[in-house]
Amino acid sequence: MHTPLLGQRSEVFNQADPHAVSLYVNQHVGNHCIQLPRASRPLAHLNHRTFAELDLCRITYGAPVRVVSPALERCFHLQVLLAGHCLRRQGREEQHLAPGELMVINPDDPVDLTYSADCEKFIVKIPVRLLADLCEQQRWSVPAVGVRFQQSRYRLDDVQGLVSLLGMICQEAEEAEPQPLVQAHYTQIIASKLLRLMETNVRHTQEHASVVNFQRVADYIERHLRQSLDTDTLASLVQVSPRTLYGLFERNAHTSPIDYIRQRRLARVHACLNDPGCTVRSVSELAMDYGFMHLGRFSEQYRKQFGELPSQTLRQRRKNQ
Repeated sequence: MHTPLLGQRSEVFNQADPHAVSLYVNQHVGNHCIQLPRASRPLAHLNHRTFAELDLCRITYGAPVRVVSPALERCFHLQVLLAGHCLRRQGREEQHLAPGELMVINPDDPVDLTYSADCEKFIVKIPVRLLADLCEQQRWSVPAVGVRFQQSRYRLDDVQGLVSLLGMICQEAEEAEPQPLVQAHYTQIIASKLLRLMETNVRHTQEHASVVNFQRVADYIERHLRQSLDTDTLASLVQVSPRTLYGLFERNAHTSPIDYIRQRRLARVHACLNDPGCTVRSVSELAMDYGFMHLGRFSEQYRKQFGELPSQTLRQRRKNQ
C-alpha cells in the first residue's frame, strides 16, 4: 500500500536494533513490550513527528514481532497497516488485518499484536483529553467511562478521506517552519472525523444547534464580505471558541472559516463581473473592494474556482451585451 505518511525528513532510526526502537516508542508513542525470535538479528526503521497534540509514527521491526501492553491508559491508538499482516488477539477472539485496514485501540484495551516480518504500520497517538475536550465543546453526550470506540477494525474505504487527511498532516508536520495554529486546526479536524466516521459511544445531541450556528455565521459573512472578517469575531457571534468555530465549518462547509470567506468573496466578485447591472470600473478595483490586495494571487484563486481569469469573465459579459 503506497501512502505519503511520513518520509525521510522524519527518520529517527534506520537499520537499528529493534529494542532501541522499542525504547523510543515507549517514550513517545505508548508503553509496550516486544518479543522477537531469539535467533534473528532484525533491523528496524522508525519515522516520528509530533503534530500539535498528536504523535505520528511509521515503524517496521524487520522480523516477526509480538507487541503486548496491559493498556495504553491515557491515549488512543489509530494504526493503519501499510504492508504485511497483523494478528490481533482480544480474549478468545482473533482478528487478521491486511494492508488497507486500520484498527483503533481504546486506552483501557489490553494490547496483544503480532506483526509479520514485512509489516509496516502507521500509528497516530491521540490523547484522551483531545477527544474529551471536543465532545465538551460540541456538547456531545459521553458516558461516565469516557469516549470509547465500539468497533475496532475498519477498511480504509469505510472511512473515506481519513488517510488523505493523515497524509496532509504528515506533510505539514515535515515543514521546515511549523505553524502551530494550522496544526491545531488539523488536529481538531482529525478528532472530529474520528468521532463521526467511526462507531463510538458518543451521542451527537447538538446537530441542529450546529447547523443553526453555522447558518448564523454564514449569513453574517455574506452581509459583511467587503469588511474585515476574523475568526475571533465570528466565534463570538455564536459564543463559541475559535477552535470550536473551525469544527463548525469543517462539519457544515468542509473547509476552514478563512477559506470559506475567500470562496464567498470570489463568488461575489464573479457575480458582479457577470451581472450587466453591476457597475465595474476595473477588475483590480473590484478585487480590492473585497479585500484582495495581491492581484496576482487573486487572479489565480479566481481561475481555480471558476475555470477562467476574471478579465475573461468581464470580456464575455461585455461581448454578450
